Amino acid sequence: MSDRHEHSHPHHHRHSLRHRLSHLLTPHSHETADKVDSALESSARGMRALWVSLAVLGVTALAQAFVVAVSGSVALLGDTVHNAADALTAVPLGIAFVLGRRAATRRFTYGYGRAEDLAGLVIVLTIAASAAFAGWTAIDRLLDPRPVQHVPAVAVAALVGFAGNEWVARYRIRVGRAIGSAALVADGLHARTDGFTSLAVLLGAGGSALGWQLADPIVGLAITAAIALVLRDAAREVFRRVMDAVDPALVDRAERALTEVPGVCGVGELRLRWIGHRLRAEVAVVVDGDATVREAHRIAVDAEHALLHAVPRLTAALVHADPEPAPGQADPHLALAHHTAA
Repeated sequence: MSDRHEHSHPHHHRHSLRHRLSHLLTPHSHETADKVDSALESSARGMRALWVSLAVLGVTALAQAFVVAVSGSVALLGDTVHNAADALTAVPLGIAFVLGRRAATRRFTYGYGRAEDLAGLVIVLTIAASAAFAGWTAIDRLLDPRPVQHVPAVAVAALVGFAGNEWVARYRIRVGRAIGSAALVADGLHARTDGFTSLAVLLGAGGSALGWQLADPIVGLAITAAIALVLRDAAREVFRRVMDAVDPALVDRAERALTEVPGVCGVGELRLRWIGHRLRAEVAVVVDGDATVREAHRIAVDAEHALLHAVPRLTAALVHADPEPAPGQADPHLALAHHTAA
């Protein structure tokens, strides 16, 4: 495309000695096996986070379900259902992580990493369903108030729910950000909201202890509102990932790394995209128009090497070398213009 020749950085005539030494002295490897090992390790960390959090939330939900059965608390019921739904989201995410380990095929040439984004959509739908159920149950109890039994047990169950969910939230968000998984981060946010709704159940139990029967369903409605808020945040995170959105700071970081590569005269079109929790890049760099094919290829390889060092979780980059335009010379991409026109 013609915009590949737009230089976003000045022409570099001098190369940094420090840049050369850093590449010589810094231990690194970008062989295919190393990339696969890194990808497998990140998937393994994601799987470990899922199963540990599934166990913690499963025990929490079971404990709360027992108290719901003996107390009849609709607020605690909503919290329990939400906890159970949050625990079960480990299933689609686990399937996605397993699929993501599979090698690319001639049909799925980029591999199966996008299964993780589909799992994120399932999580969003699960949050929406739990919000609808909690809201319906609370409204039903408002129309037909009933006393809550065993209020102290409800209060203890609420505290257990908060502790379990907050621990799981911290764990999932930390691992999700470490491996670049938007779905796992969304799942962590989901768990964090569950923790705060558990504290709301505690308030409802206090109101019931004081004889206010409407306290329990009103807290149930508050829980529904809190679930709706986390639904908005999780949906936004997953939607951005599905639409190939990336942090603009990553683009800036990639451009800076490319301009430091010896032989790169400018950076044209640069694209980053997530495939699961791994990044891929496509970039056009401008090189000296008199460079030989071998020299241009060497610069392209150096550019890919620099990107792999500079951009976290980047596993591959396709670098295209464009010759620096000469005065009066026609744009070599004109033949493609009618294919790229809107």
